[in-house]
Amino acid sequence: MSWLFICIRRSGLTAAGLLIVALGFACAPATAQGIRTVLMPGKVIKEHAKLESDCEHCHVPFDRGAQAGLCMACHKEIGADVRRASGFHGRLKENNCKTCHTEHKGRDASLVTLDEKSFDHRQTDFTLRGKHLDVTCTKCHRADTKHRLTPTACTACHRQDDPHKGKLGSKCEQCHSEKNWKETNFDHGKTRFPLAHKHARIKCSSCHKGTERKCASCHRGDDVHKGFMGQRCETCHGDAGWKAVTFVHGNDTHFPLRGRHARLTCQSCHRSPPYSAKLGTDCYACHRKGDPHKGSLGNRCQRCHNERSWKSASFDHDRDTRFPLRAAHKPVRCESCHKGGNFGIKLERACVSCHRKDDPHRGALGVRCEQCHAPTSWKQTRFDHDRDTAYPLRDRSGRSPRTD
Repeated sequence: MSWLFICIRRSGLTAAGLLIVALGFACAPATAQGIRTVLMPGKVIKEHAKLESDCEHCHVPFDRGAQAGLCMACHKEIGADVRRASGFHGRLKENNCKTCHTEHKGRDASLVTLDEKSFDHRQTDFTLRGKHLDVTCTKCHRADTKHRLTPTACTACHRQDDPHKGKLGSKCEQCHSEKNWKETNFDHGKTRFPLAHKHARIKCSSCHKGTERKCASCHRGDDVHKGFMGQRCETCHGDAGWKAVTFVHGNDTHFPLRGRHARLTCQSCHRSPPYSAKLGTDCYACHRKGDPHKGSLGNRCQRCHNERSWKSASFDHDRDTRFPLRAAHKPVRCESCHKGGNFGIKLERACVSCHRKDDPHRGALGVRCEQCHAPTSWKQTRFDHDRDTAYPLRDRSGRSPRTD
């Protein structure tokens, strides 16, 4: 019966009319549908037609304020906007649906009464600015789509205008403003690749054929090393120009270049790509073939030689061995003792190890030749029979023959 009271209140019938309705309703339940038809202000729109026979779907007896809640119970997306205070409906001060949407005006009536000229787009989630202020509503809002479902991404309307062909995504507002597509507010310095020097003067399209940050992605054709150095060009070059080399071998590696090394080309040592590959720093890594000692002295060439020249040796036999070279030994060539240039073999220090054939005593006096002979000459002796033996030599008169 609640629908009856609702309809009576909305119908405005006189007391006599009400009496007739009450009698007709009491006569037969079948008459109820006819009574509703009489009392309704008019037909509902075709979208609500299936609800027309049950007024409680949209009305609460004696409580007009509850009607908006029933509307939003069916139109859930609108209700969600109101609860979140978002979208057009969520920003309205008046949340009574019937203020704007009046029903019972016929099947073909429209519940949306939108005055496009006075509509304030700031009440929506998409405020119109710049060039958008001059665009007609139908440019963005299609007739077959609810206004609230219109996408807000730039590419929804401007996909065909996108010179990037979608490669930079759909957030065009990161670089462009609504005043003009050609005006950009993008700051490349906030990316992982700040533009400096020559990079700052080139067009975006010169680099953005791809999005790689490696130098070789743009400069492969300019690479004079032909890939030999790898792809980390910034290790040696700056963005001020290719010819400006920032790499310093002494600072950036563990092998400072000195002497003859400083005049060599990179390829003299770095014979296979890339240059970034770690090379051995011992002399043998490059000079194995040039070693006249054939490896007999090991690979610590710097103990005898320096970087000025192989021929300039810094080896000091007196200082670096236990056999100082004195007198006649000094001008002797190394190979005279170190046979075959094999300096790695430890030699005996006894004189006979080299002078056995020169010994006139045939080994009778042992191997300590230095007791009698000096390194200046074999013929020069320093043996003193009186001093060096327990049998001083005396003549018949008791004098030493050496005192004469």
